[in-house]
Amino acid sequence: MIKNIVTFVCLFVSLHAGAQGWKVTFQRSYNDKVQGAEDPLLVFADKDQTIITTDRATQSQAKYPYETYYIDRNNAAYFKQMNFSADKQLVTKDLALLGKSTYNLTNETKVILGYTCKKATTSVNSNTIELWYTDELGVQGAPNELGQQLGFVLEYVRNGNTKITATKAEKIKRIPNHVALPKFDEVVDGPTYQDIVWKSRFIHIPIFQDEQINFVDQPKQDSILRFASGTVILKKVKVPKLDTNSQAFVQLIEKSNGDAYDRTGSVFMIAEDQATSFLDGMKNGMQTLPKYSNGDGKEYPGMVRTAGFSPVYELMRFFTPFGVSHFNDRLTLKGKTWQDSSIYRQDVSEFLSVMSGKEVYIGTYIGNYDKGGHRVSLELTIHPGSSRMASPQVMSIFNTTNVMEMGGQTYATFFSEEKGLEVSFDLPEDTKNLQLRYITTGHGGWGNGDEFVPKENTILLDDKVVFSFTPWRTDCGSYRLYNPVSGNFQNGLSSSDLSRSNWCPGTITNPNYINLGDLKAGKHTIRVKIPQGEPEGSSFSFWNVSGVLLY
Repeated sequence: MIKNIVTFVCLFVSLHAGAQGWKVTFQRSYNDKVQGAEDPLLVFADKDQTIITTDRATQSQAKYPYETYYIDRNNAAYFKQMNFSADKQLVTKDLALLGKSTYNLTNETKVILGYTCKKATTSVNSNTIELWYTDELGVQGAPNELGQQLGFVLEYVRNGNTKITATKAEKIKRIPNHVALPKFDEVVDGPTYQDIVWKSRFIHIPIFQDEQINFVDQPKQDSILRFASGTVILKKVKVPKLDTNSQAFVQLIEKSNGDAYDRTGSVFMIAEDQATSFLDGMKNGMQTLPKYSNGDGKEYPGMVRTAGFSPVYELMRFFTPFGVSHFNDRLTLKGKTWQDSSIYRQDVSEFLSVMSGKEVYIGTYIGNYDKGGHRVSLELTIHPGSSRMASPQVMSIFNTTNVMEMGGQTYATFFSEEKGLEVSFDLPEDTKNLQLRYITTGHGGWGNGDEFVPKENTILLDDKVVFSFTPWRTDCGSYRLYNPVSGNFQNGLSSSDLSRSNWCPGTITNPNYINLGDLKAGKHTIRVKIPQGEPEGSSFSFWNVSGVLLY
């Protein structure tokens, strides 16, 4: 009888001891400066499980979304749970993660919180990691996935300056029920989890999905507005009210659908901020829009700002390569694999003040004369974070890219005149640090055309030169694998290799941000001068320039 009681007591003590665990509090720091002290990292562990969370999460006070990590020790399973809200979670399970890393175990030791720790090192994505772990807690755990099977990691150090260090270790009878590893009813695979979590962190606005831009007599009619014989597509987009510290990007994916040539492309926005908009001209005819004339005998509709009209806001200037995707099987070159598509992505945060909380029209133009044309997908993404480019006020003042080329808008050949491009604008108030966002590309596709001849661009403000430079790209050969049907010459070069006036087949043309200084309220004039080349027979040169004021 006494023997049985002793056995029962020993069994009870053993079970009670096995049920005990630890709660370890960690402090995060960078270059010895504490970060996130108001919400320390917590690790709970016993022989069966480890949970990585934060103090606020355990008290249901964490700001959504946030992640919690669980290790099932009995099945070597690593769970990640994204908490989007109190009643919406997403979980993924990884059975291989804990065994992926290899560690160099050293003889170095140091004491943390009174426990002797050994040092292990590893490398993750070229980052040097030091882990200080102890066997004296009797359970395994760590503040992240690294070192989970070494012992209990009490300090994590990345590249010598980023640290997660234990500041308190408490023995607990058991892990609280609301913290402990739950039973998950549904898990998704890792890529699905990552994709959903990634997209939840920002605003995603799809605009076009695999839409055709081509040249036909009667473009199809559907939810997408089509103009200029199908070479321009347009869609109304509703943008939510945004925080002032947001960042915005446009991304375009382009594939040839039959057109083999390098073409001018533009992603643009129409903001109906004046009595007449560019959309009015698209619907009613370009000749209904204000026209620019500088004495060359021609009129150029819809290109410059007037008292009641704004030209389009050019978000991104791009150039299609020679036949990417559609013509990939036409020429096989040893050791070269053609790209599947061209992807163009650009920061357009400076336009957020025009978009925020409004409905705007966003369109894409590719100048071509091909029935198959091109296929494009376009999206706008808006991300939290501080943008150095965001501007409280934006004013479009000129855009000579003739996006309605096939709808009555001619090429900008007026730079042959001394006056060049001259636009007046009114500032409603005194401004500081006024900038001109300026995009320029030269065209004229023969040997002496401005596409292949460097030409100086000069910007004058109120008749004073404020900026002068020669736009020229010498890196076009870097994009050879996007140009499967680029013309090849006897000297071993391809047409896509050749340097050009600020563009290459398959690239974006970056804006120049020109400082105009402080200006008083009232009327001012900007003038753009370019020594445009003379025509040769039926060949002529022209320049596509766009200008937006940021202030």
